Amino acid sequence: MKRNSLSSFSVSLWLLFTAVMLQVVESAKGKYAHMLFNELFEDYSNALRPVEDTDKVLNVTLQITLSQIKDMDERNQILSAYLWIRQSWYDAYLKWDKDKYDGLDSIRIPSSLVWRPDIVLYNKADDDFSEPVNTNVVLRYDGKITWDAPAITKSSCVVDVSYFPFDSQQCNLTFGSWTYNGNQVDIINSLDSGDLSDFVEDVEWEIHGMPAVKNVITYGCCSEPYPDVTFTLILKRKSSFYIFNLLLPCILISFLAPLGFYLPADSGEKVSLGVTVLLALTVFQLMVAEIMPPSENVPLIGKYYIATMTMITASTALTIIIMNLHHCGSEAKPVPQWARVVILDYMSKIFFVYDVGENCTSPKREKEEEHKLEGDDGYQRRHKEVRSHLSNRNYDYDLKETLNGNLNKSYAVHGEDVRETVNCCSCYKMLIKNIEYIANCIRDHKANRAKGIEWKKVAKVMDRFFMWIFFIMVFFMSVLIIGKAA
Repeated sequence: MKRNSLSSFSVSLWLLFTAVMLQVVESAKGKYAHMLFNELFEDYSNALRPVEDTDKVLNVTLQITLSQIKDMDERNQILSAYLWIRQSWYDAYLKWDKDKYDGLDSIRIPSSLVWRPDIVLYNKADDDFSEPVNTNVVLRYDGKITWDAPAITKSSCVVDVSYFPFDSQQCNLTFGSWTYNGNQVDIINSLDSGDLSDFVEDVEWEIHGMPAVKNVITYGCCSEPYPDVTFTLILKRKSSFYIFNLLLPCILISFLAPLGFYLPADSGEKVSLGVTVLLALTVFQLMVAEIMPPSENVPLIGKYYIATMTMITASTALTIIIMNLHHCGSEAKPVPQWARVVILDYMSKIFFVYDVGENCTSPKREKEEEHKLEGDDGYQRRHKEVRSHLSNRNYDYDLKETLNGNLNKSYAVHGEDVRETVNCCSCYKMLIKNIEYIANCIRDHKANRAKGIEWKKVAKVMDRFFMWIFFIMVFFMSVLIIGKAA
């Protein structure tokens, strides 16, 4: 027990001694840091470029780290991003011998105390012209200054929405000195691309790279070269949100348009359905127009909306024309012979169109038609029997007249029976005329009704024909927009 207590006591003493020594060292370093700071900035000026020879170029190394994409405003063509900007250069007047200051090799001081390059974002699109964040800089004994500063930038970006919502964008971030030319301050990009290791994943955009390119440009105002570093941010839009909220409802609504041809003409809802679908697509078109910039490039989804709306307009116009054919009455002209052959004979079989009021599940209609035909045949047989009977009565009348003439000659009997026979024959003649008139009226009525039924069948066949045509058009338009997206 004594040994354990002694060992624990010795460890405690050692830890206490170590802590005291560290405090002494820190206090010593703090004293040397104050001494170093006073000596360095006694005669230092941050207004001039820190080079011993004014003809010498000062190299500034630039590195950009992309942390987050805050917003992409397609309508105003502005990209908002959160960046970490690292700049490093050598100051010829801020060097010291670290052995003279107890091995102190670096200090951290406010950036406003040292000279800083005036590197700005050339394509800035922000109304706020505030200064960069005044963070500390790291100053090393060899004169190297490293300045890390966070920044929220708003840069102009040319947005191409031709393939929205399956588009990719390339936004440039161009950094360069505002007053120093290339003979005074030269910018060097430390990496071939921006740093994306700390990027926070965005819900709308995917980052496919951020290459960096150095450019040296000679402007018309000046003969000196002006270097800059351009970081190209390659973005790919995540289209799932727009597929489920803009594209898929449009496809489903567009498939309702051909179904207007399948509605019965007597329902009175064919034109109403087309107009309703057209208004629904107009609402979606306005939603897309509010997002997109007013440019000449029409987005892919906008082209799909326009094509679908044109198709629905054409289907509504065709529906009105077909309804006029359906409501052709007995006063209309007969169906032309070519229409009988092409539409009634061939197309009706191709599209499985039966007579008006029939379908493939009601074979009883054929039996009823057969019964009607049998009834018409029975009526014609009865009519022939009546006429044959009347002709027989006429024959009997002639026979009776001959017999009565012979009797009158023989027995001189006067004609009461003859007058009765003549009156009976006149009644039969009037009956025949009435029956023939009724039969002609029925035949005319059936002919007119058959003419209207033929026009209704023509309209029904044309409805089925255009229904399948527009279904195919909607399908291929949907496949086409998906293919272009891929």
